[in-house]
Formats: sequence, C-alpha cells, structure tokens
Amino acid sequence: MSKKSEIKLRHIVPSMVTVFAICAGMTSVRMSLEGHLEFALYYILLAVFLDAADGKLARFLDTASPFGAELDTLADFFNFGIVPGILLYNTLYIGTPYSSLGWLAALMLAVCCALRLARFNLSMKTSDVSLKADDFFVGVPAPALACLALMPIFMHLYGFQTTDLPIMRAFYVMGIGLLAISTVPTISIKHAKIPRAYLPFAIVASVILVVCLMVYPWPTLIVANCLYLLSLPLSYRAHKKHMAA
Repeated sequence: MSKKSEIKLRHIVPSMVTVFAICAGMTSVRMSLEGHLEFALYYILLAVFLDAADGKLARFLDTASPFGAELDTLADFFNFGIVPGILLYNTLYIGTPYSSLGWLAALMLAVCCALRLARFNLSMKTSDVSLKADDFFVGVPAPALACLALMPIFMHLYGFQTTDLPIMRAFYVMGIGLLAISTVPTISIKHAKIPRAYLPFAIVASVILVVCLMVYPWPTLIVANCLYLLSLPLSYRAHKKHMAA
C-alpha cells in the first residue's frame, strides 16, 4: 500500500471531535422534542466546548486542513444556528398564538448564522479583512450567538415562566442575529492576554466560573450573557485604539 493511500490517526482526531459536536447538537434536538429541556441545553454547551476543542487540537497536532475547516463550519451552522432556533420555538412558541412570530425569529437566527459563517470563511481566504482576526471578531461569533439567543430559555428555567413576553423575546432573538452579521468588533477571547501578575486571579476566577456553572448554571449563563452584551461598547473602543496604534 502506498503512503499516499494512508493517513495518520492524529490527522482525523480534530474531525472526530467536530463530528461528536454534531452528534451533541442532534441529541440536543432529541432531548428538546422529548421534553428534557435542561439536558438539551447541556448538550448545546457540550457542543460549544467541542467546537473550541477541535480547533485547538488541530493546531496542537498540526493537522489543520481545508476539509476540517469546512466540516467545522457545517457543524457551527447546525449547532449554533439551527439547534438554538428549534429549542426556542419548541420551548416557548409552539402551540401558542405567537408561533409564527417565534418561527420567524428562529429562521432569522439560522440565516444570520449562515451569513456570518460564510463571511468568516471568505475573510480567511482573502487579505481584505476589515478587522484583524487575531484580536477581534467581526460581529458576534457563532458559539456566543447561540448562548445569547438561548437567553430566554435560561430565564425561563431560572423562574421567569410567569413573565410571558413573546413579542419582546422574538425581537430580542432577531436582534442577536443581526449582531452576528454586523461589523461590530468583538474581542477574541482565545487571543486575549493578561499581565503575568494577574495570572493567579485569572485562575481563581476561572475555577469560580466553572463551579457556578455546575451549581447554578442558568443564572450564571444569564449573568455571562449580560456581561458579554455590556462589553460590546468596550470592544468597540478597544478596536478604535487598536487601529489607531
């Protein structure tokens, strides 16, 4: 057998992780349809983790490839564009007088996610990029888009079942979709840097965040989403200073 017909196992590990992420997204849909909403959200969060892991693995193993990049894009579109919309519609809108409005919000979320990913892929193939990819994203990235869009469900699980604002929820989801295709600069956390002196505090903060996610997942995610939205003006100012430097 020639060497060209063989492939090292490490070359397929990142793609396997991406496939597991797709399976997590599909399982999330199943859990939602069966009425297990919390498990559905856990699987979405698992997909977010796996999405971050596959890229790290590809760089660590030096196995990045066009095939892996395309597969990752398809997984992101399904997990962060389609699945959150299905969860929102199935949990908060199906069988209500506002079902059509909820479905419109889900459709817009999916379309905006697809447009955002298409623009991102194109920016990686051309040198004409308005924002430097190492420091900022253009618009809200797909995993953050999913977490922000699921905010109404987080609030529903935390105890806001009696606060029924279907129209406001739908416009919120559509607004989050527009943030994804906007040119608002958002800080790239994976390239963020902190002074070495603050490293112990960062480690302690990370441990506290993980513990809060395990013990109080829904209020923690609500607070995290609010902080992310509040950080957008700061990201804009940081980007202006970055470009002026």
